Amino acid sequence: MVKLATVPVSQVAGIGAQKVKELESFGIRSVLDLLEYFPFRYEDYRLRELSEVKDGEKVTVAGTIYSEAVYQRYGKKSRTSCRVMIDSTLVTAVWFNRPYLKDKLTPGIEIQLTGKWDMKRLQVTVSESEFPGNGGPAQSGTVQPVYSVGGTLTQKWMRKSITQALKQFGEIIEEVIPEFIMKSNHFMPRKEAIRIIHTPADTAEGKQARRRLVYEELFLFQLKLQAFRTLNRSRADGLVHGYDNEELRAFIQSLPFELTEAQKKVIAEIIRDLRQPYCMNRLLQGDVGAGKTIVAAVALFAAVKSGYQGALMVPTEILAEQHSRSLQKLFEPFGVQVGLLTGSVTAARRRDTLASLQMGLIDIIIGTHALIQEDVYYRNLGLVVTDEQHRFGVNQRSILRRKGMNPDVLTMTATPIPRTLAISAFGDMDVSTIRELPKGRKPIETYWVKHDKLERVLTFIRKEVSQGRQAYVICPLIEESDKLEYQNTLDVHAQMQHAFPDLKVGLLHGRMPSGEKDETMRLFSTGETHLLVSTTVIEVGVDVPNATLMVIYDAERFGLSQLHQLRGRVGRGAHQSYCILMADPKSEVGKERMKVMTETNDGFEIARRDLELRGPGDFFGTKQSGIPDFRLADLSVDFEVLEQARDDTAELVAQEDFWTAAPYVALRHYLQREQIFQGELMD
Repeated sequence: MVKLATVPVSQVAGIGAQKVKELESFGIRSVLDLLEYFPFRYEDYRLRELSEVKDGEKVTVAGTIYSEAVYQRYGKKSRTSCRVMIDSTLVTAVWFNRPYLKDKLTPGIEIQLTGKWDMKRLQVTVSESEFPGNGGPAQSGTVQPVYSVGGTLTQKWMRKSITQALKQFGEIIEEVIPEFIMKSNHFMPRKEAIRIIHTPADTAEGKQARRRLVYEELFLFQLKLQAFRTLNRSRADGLVHGYDNEELRAFIQSLPFELTEAQKKVIAEIIRDLRQPYCMNRLLQGDVGAGKTIVAAVALFAAVKSGYQGALMVPTEILAEQHSRSLQKLFEPFGVQVGLLTGSVTAARRRDTLASLQMGLIDIIIGTHALIQEDVYYRNLGLVVTDEQHRFGVNQRSILRRKGMNPDVLTMTATPIPRTLAISAFGDMDVSTIRELPKGRKPIETYWVKHDKLERVLTFIRKEVSQGRQAYVICPLIEESDKLEYQNTLDVHAQMQHAFPDLKVGLLHGRMPSGEKDETMRLFSTGETHLLVSTTVIEVGVDVPNATLMVIYDAERFGLSQLHQLRGRVGRGAHQSYCILMADPKSEVGKERMKVMTETNDGFEIARRDLELRGPGDFFGTKQSGIPDFRLADLSVDFEVLEQARDDTAELVAQEDFWTAAPYVALRHYLQREQIFQGELMD
């Protein structure tokens, strides 16, 4: 059997050396690449009657030319028109910048037009036209694929070349999906699906072929994840944490508040993992303020009491310092030593910390990516906790993990991930979810106002501060930019000082020296600063229970998940809290974001809507998220297919036959090529 992945695309008749070069720039090198270069939509050239067509719709119609063509020039541009009788209606057909058609438009001959229908003017603005029986392109009456093309690769050439490749090689396309899955899902064979997706009889047939091929794409991706999980579970080379149950219970009872039922449930899941001989690889997701840090603290305590060290990596220095202070307070009575390592720690203190860490005098180290630098050594790293995982690249996470001998891994995120993305990006992980907020939390009231209502916003800030509360004002930029007209932090800080001369107004942004940032946050945390003007540096984890008002300038500049994160900085105390979004969005997406934010406080619902608006590639704000670039699958619409593929592959790899029997040898080779058997934890 010929492996089409190894047959060069030059073997397709009609594809010469120049075209081979151009195809390579589109990632097409083999015949298989060409056959798997799927269309992203279809043009429907099937003939319709005008009575069925809505105003402004694209349509293909047939008629007879009724009048002589009229040709007009406007500088370098031109307009050609004539009257055409269609379904006993006389309509005007208009072509722009196609003067050569004037002599072909002869009264009495048949013509087929594709273009936009203007019902009021009885006019078709023509994009394509044919003269049946006169050697025109044979596409009327058909559904034609539309490909991503460029250079000298035209739609017509691409269609012709793929049709030729199907003719030459279509019969030797190999099946990928096991027979029992094909039958249970009523899938068409692979070679038929590939032929139909390129040459469908109608759009419904094209959709059927797409569904089959989308499933295949998601099946192969899920197969990697499920095989990895199975192999990881069968390798008993993880750490077994033998902590004392009574000691752990005493630590939980010493916490300054009662855990929610959701927190207790996920702690039980994590603790169970720590006792197992395989490496824990768990994602803990929960809404803003759901209490994930306390869950991590319990896990770190269990690791330390089992004789191991723990590391907590967070994205910002402010957050690292905050966690260091709060966790030190919790752990101190139990003799657990906490260290801090960030980029701005002094050289002398850094040397001491590194030495203590290597000797095992520090039990838990908290820090930024400074934790993964080459000269950082651990005596006995047993648990790695990464907070806000999507802020770190794949490499950063795996470097930290390699600092120990198969340590357990707990990954946390306050960007709740839609189920679809959790399955695809973190399919090799177990997922724990906290959906319950701590008792006494009141929903944050959110309002959207235009910038011309600034005076009313200032009045509201004054009202909150007069009641002893504090407020944040967030801006997208640090200083003025000629390119962007958005409010900048320095200007807004000056504006707030002018509006509130009797109040203490703080300023916080990413370019300030670390010591200044700390002092600014300290003054705000202790209530000495009434109002803090800041960039999104306070987005993650900063906790000031007395802050009850969040004002966000140019809110349309931010994604939904980021707006939700920012809003989560308030509402952490007993008082009613508010979020005011100041925005004049020009785009529909911007308006939709404002609408969503004012309608719900549920981070999971916001994440779902964010996925719809932004698409999976940008959901995490980083291309290193672990989400693959699929050829066909779209995770915002193909979630049911994804779940089906996940269930089918989990069932498949659980069978002993899969790892030994002949029918699955091709899939095992695929896993080998993807290096699933290398033993490295996946990111």
